[in-house]
Amino acid sequence: MKNLNKLFLVLILGLLVSCDDKLDINRNPNNPLEINAGLALTSAEANLAAVMGGEWMNLGGFYAQYHTQSPSASQFENIDSYNLNTIYANTPYTQLYAGTLTDLKFVTDESAAVNDTGTMLIAEALRAYTFQILVDLFGDVPYTEAVQGTGGILTPSATPGAEIYADLIVKLDAAVAAYEANPTEAQVGVQDVIYNGDIDRWIQFINTLKLKMYIRMAYTPQANPAAVNALIAENNFLTEDATFATFATSANKRNPFFEVFLSQTGLGDVNHIASNTLFEFYNENEDPRVNAVYRTSITGASAAIDQGTGNTFNNTATAYSRPNIGAQTPVFLLTVTESHFLQAEALIRYAAGSGAKEEYDAGVAASFELYGTHFGLTGDVEAADLTGPGGAYEYVASTNVETAVRQVAIQKWAALPYVNNIESYIETTRTKYPELVPFGSQDYSIGNRVPSALSVLAGTQVPSILFYPDDEVTRNPNITQHTSLTQNVWWDQKPE
Repeated sequence: MKNLNKLFLVLILGLLVSCDDKLDINRNPNNPLEINAGLALTSAEANLAAVMGGEWMNLGGFYAQYHTQSPSASQFENIDSYNLNTIYANTPYTQLYAGTLTDLKFVTDESAAVNDTGTMLIAEALRAYTFQILVDLFGDVPYTEAVQGTGGILTPSATPGAEIYADLIVKLDAAVAAYEANPTEAQVGVQDVIYNGDIDRWIQFINTLKLKMYIRMAYTPQANPAAVNALIAENNFLTEDATFATFATSANKRNPFFEVFLSQTGLGDVNHIASNTLFEFYNENEDPRVNAVYRTSITGASAAIDQGTGNTFNNTATAYSRPNIGAQTPVFLLTVTESHFLQAEALIRYAAGSGAKEEYDAGVAASFELYGTHFGLTGDVEAADLTGPGGAYEYVASTNVETAVRQVAIQKWAALPYVNNIESYIETTRTKYPELVPFGSQDYSIGNRVPSALSVLAGTQVPSILFYPDDEVTRNPNITQHTSLTQNVWWDQKPE
């Protein structure tokens, strides 16, 4: 784990950028020549990308059952067996608080001082995104009393997740209103490496993020059909993926998952192989994305194993299909694909399904386009072949909300591998799709998950929350550790 932490730190140093030299790692970021809002924003985005595209990509891939621990290796058996301890999340949790959120606080303060409403809007969008991820994984987290700058509270209490969600939406609306009342061009410009300071794109990002948060509340008393329908009516969602794509092919400047988990200078591409859960779903539905999501074995064969069964084989990882992430693969924060599926679910839940098929079809099509652009998807089978009449993924309207939603949830799960693994895991927790069934009763063709063969949990239980990091609990007496990994996050209220 120490080597992993060091690699994360090197990665962050390699990703820090300035206007003049986006990938200059010879400049000490702890002693920059000049700190400004633009440099701090780039640092925040780099930290966020390192976590989302690194450790959360790794964790989400195991828990969404995109990959499993390979035979003849054991680096991540703790994850694959659902046996995470209280030190697991120390690094990513710290990176998000001490890195991303602290940098964004600086950006907001500096921008407010010069009334730069454009940059403040960007900072608020990323702040909301980051806190939402923290809530979704850890439940109640420090928020109201956290990240206050010099003189702030050193041992902040946790704020209930429902309150955090509500306040994030209020602050997002306030940021947009402040900008619209006094629109200023974001001074950070190209130091915003996600959208280059394009506020129209960031407003689309905010609307899509709000829709995601409202849909996350779908099974709770806080569900807000009126707010969702207002967003749908406005129809100003993502038209361009929100990505961090400032990667190079040289060491310490590459995609974080590739750098840490696949590169020979990292963990050596020996741990992650395709899980049959997703692999067979693609194959049995003749879905060509299987060849974009996974690289073939060293002999050119396609092969996978059931989740957690690596200890029953003696082959190495190269005998199997493995994650297809390259040195310059972007880190995706929020995508057009996800936006379409969110809209489809919203229309099913709150508009009697009107227009859901069109958004569903658009989501599958956007997924194929994304995998074609960034993962080398080729072949004669197109999205329309699968979603058209008689196709394996044809959307079938239903008056039963769950029946209709399941179709959307399964396709979202099939569209997120190595795009946003952690989001897929979070959504399986919320929707319970693909269903978890006892091993031997699964039907991979329709989308079923099975408990990992390594599981330390009873029956079909899987983790639904992460332990607070030891670093946080040890230094902060106002944080009480979770009793187990099967506790529910506040929005996890769907009857099981």
